[in-house]
Amino acid sequence: MLTLLDQLDKGTLWRSPGGIHPPEVKFLSNATPIGQLPLASTYLVPVPQVGENCTLAVKVGDSVLKGTPLTQGTSIWHLPVHAPTSGTIVAIEPRASNHASALPVNTCVIAADGKDTWCELVQNQLDDLSHQQIVDKVRSAGIAGMGGAAFPTHIKLNPVSEIDLVIINGVECEPYISADDRLMREYSQDILAGIGIIHRLLTPKRIVIAIEDNKPEAAKAMQAAVSQCGLPAGSIRVTVIPTKYPSGGEKQLIQIITGREVPSGAIPAKLGIVVHNVGTAYAIHQAVTLGKPLIERVVTVTGKNVGKPRNYWLPIGTPVDHVLTATEFTPEPDQKVIIGGPMMGHALANIQVPILKGTNCILVPSSQEIGNTPEEKACIRCGECATACPALLLPQQLFWHAKAEEYDKAASYNLKDCIECGCCSYVCPSDIPLVEYYRIAKSALKQAADEKQQAERAKQRFDARLARLEEEKLAREAKAKEASERRQASMTGTDKNAVAEAMARIAAKKAAAAQAVTGESITEESSVTTTGSTEVPKGKAAVAVAAAIARAKAKKAAQANADGTDTNGAETDSAKTDNVVNVDANDSISATDAIAQEAPLSQKDKVAAAIARAKAKKAAQQTDTAPLEPAETADSTSELSAADDKKAKVAAAVARAKAKKAAQQVETAASDIEASNTEISVSDVNDAEAIKKAKVAAAVARAKAKKAVQHAETNTENGLSQTATPAVDSTASVHADVNADAETAVNAVATDIEVSNADVSVNDAEAIKKAKVAAAVARAKAKKIAAASAESKTDAEIESVDEIQTEANVASPSIAATLDTATTEADAVLPSVGSAAEPIETAPLSSDELKKARIAATIAKAKAKKAALAQEANASSDSSVTND
Repeated sequence: MLTLLDQLDKGTLWRSPGGIHPPEVKFLSNATPIGQLPLASTYLVPVPQVGENCTLAVKVGDSVLKGTPLTQGTSIWHLPVHAPTSGTIVAIEPRASNHASALPVNTCVIAADGKDTWCELVQNQLDDLSHQQIVDKVRSAGIAGMGGAAFPTHIKLNPVSEIDLVIINGVECEPYISADDRLMREYSQDILAGIGIIHRLLTPKRIVIAIEDNKPEAAKAMQAAVSQCGLPAGSIRVTVIPTKYPSGGEKQLIQIITGREVPSGAIPAKLGIVVHNVGTAYAIHQAVTLGKPLIERVVTVTGKNVGKPRNYWLPIGTPVDHVLTATEFTPEPDQKVIIGGPMMGHALANIQVPILKGTNCILVPSSQEIGNTPEEKACIRCGECATACPALLLPQQLFWHAKAEEYDKAASYNLKDCIECGCCSYVCPSDIPLVEYYRIAKSALKQAADEKQQAERAKQRFDARLARLEEEKLAREAKAKEASERRQASMTGTDKNAVAEAMARIAAKKAAAAQAVTGESITEESSVTTTGSTEVPKGKAAVAVAAAIARAKAKKAAQANADGTDTNGAETDSAKTDNVVNVDANDSISATDAIAQEAPLSQKDKVAAAIARAKAKKAAQQTDTAPLEPAETADSTSELSAADDKKAKVAAAVARAKAKKAAQQVETAASDIEASNTEISVSDVNDAEAIKKAKVAAAVARAKAKKAVQHAETNTENGLSQTATPAVDSTASVHADVNADAETAVNAVATDIEVSNADVSVNDAEAIKKAKVAAAVARAKAKKIAAASAESKTDAEIESVDEIQTEANVASPSIAATLDTATTEADAVLPSVGSAAEPIETAPLSSDELKKARIAATIAKAKAKKAALAQEANASSDSSVTND
């Protein structure tokens, strides 16, 4: 069995399906040599011509020479265009295109200077060039397929697979066109030189030059050139094929020469076959050997309405109207000017359009040659179109779907394989312009594909942008993390503590905000802020904790004070107690500041915080600028300043005035408190109203204690020893009343003062010392009472009369008014301490305050009645007390 190469050498041919035999009418132009036309005044060079994107290399006003590149591009599909003559760029603007639609395209308008001066050309020896250099020169010359398709030639010269056969297409089957015929007759040697370059690049096993049998002169010329070329013998031959339209189509020619059919959607290179036009081979030789870019081509100007039908060398960009004028065009009414042949060409809507790289013919037929377009009729389903189709398609089905705009269905019938040869339209008895329908359908499909591709590119760009933003975000986070680690590594212990405290404060604020929204209690656990050497807990329990710390310190000082035996010892203990109270006040202030930043406190916590602040304020007022050391306190009596003496006098006078009125009813009040069976719950103790009532009762008791001042000046030492640490029952109820605590404190102070026998004047230094000790003891007892109230009330401790006065100022304006009255009365008593008791003057009260005072008095009277019997037993000891 003969191989393909053997069959080629033998000249075996195969028949192609379909096809027609229209009138050739080539005699109008092929009888004369290729001619030249005078230069046009203006040239129109569309950019780009081949490819999609490019960059202009010139601007308006630039002077260009013949062959100067006008565009640049990086895409493999881009081919540059060159200036067809020397001149000046006068405009870069949209102009009508050489297309059936005449849509405008960007165009460089060159005003020719008439000199037609070439740019510098570089000639090369083929042996000095490498494979890639040859391909690059072909590309930079802008060479495209000259048969009409205008496919980039450099892509065909650099295939991805091995090439066995190269076919040089010289068939030129279109009627009227004779450009390739005349080119093969006159430039056969140049064509063979170009074929030699193709052979060097592709190294095929065989090269076949195919020519129709209606071009005998061209076949002889090419055969002569083949016999003189330097290619290996037997590697190239000229094959004459029968005349049939469209045997010049690429796929149809391959089938005729080799008998192989190119699959649908495939290219000939997959079969190891490459097809080039004879005009393309000539252009390759011009570009590689002579360095000339593709700036002109042979164009057939024919038709009976042309005075000089002929083939002409026309620069690319030459206006069609200039060509027709130069060839003595005589138009008729409704004259058609067709670019291309009568089968595959298209009529121009505007003749002010340029010659392109794929333009091979300008046909100006008369009305006798091509009549008016007949009216389209209904399809009769004769099937002639299917018989004539060289691509073995179903033109009838394609027509129905294209007319119904069902382009997807038309594509399913292999619409893309249609070569638009026009055979179906030519044989159609209904005069249906089938090719026009196919072209519209192809354009619609191409537009849809372009839009889909653009959408896909946009999606890829969007995804790339998202990926870039995510990478930048991760990079920023990593950078911030590294910076944080560096800061932590260089951070000292103090800085770490500060950061921890700041984070704790932030957490506390968040918890407070959450509590404000939900209205629920939030328990603070293990959240402690260090203030100095004291740890202050955060949360609502802060008041109780701070008070407990202060009570513990006060209790320790009070126990030390109870062991004192003389006046100096009492003074030392008093000074110690003052220092403890000062420390307690500082701790209370720190705790209050810490609590102030917490969530809003309940009513109970607010009252406790007010009491703590009042105690701290009074302790600060009674403390010197710098706390005294215990050793220094022992000698503080001899170093008192005048201001200290005045404070001591005032304190002693207040104490004596308070003791005066409490003397008569000390035992009665104590009995009433012990006999009372009424218990107030923990919630009642913290209740604001209960606190107000307790403070009113305490104020009344202090007013009564004023009349006992005469007895408070005797037996100070014995009184101090008895008042230092009163016995308290360890099993006292946890519901101990604040009012009971206050009256118990008053009774204890009054009893201690009553047993004193020494009369001390106001100006006596010894009395000042004793008064200071008494005041210190009272403050220490007040701290114990605060601790018992804030905790579980396990210790029924005594609350200081001075502290109750401060608490009353915070808790109730009415109580404050009552205490102010008592203070005023005490100040009035100061000049005559030791004399008979004077009547008490009380400032007028408001109706609300009077009502509360009456209620408290009624309660006190009821309690006094219950203790009447117990009072009679102690009446003898109270005979010295003068009743109001």
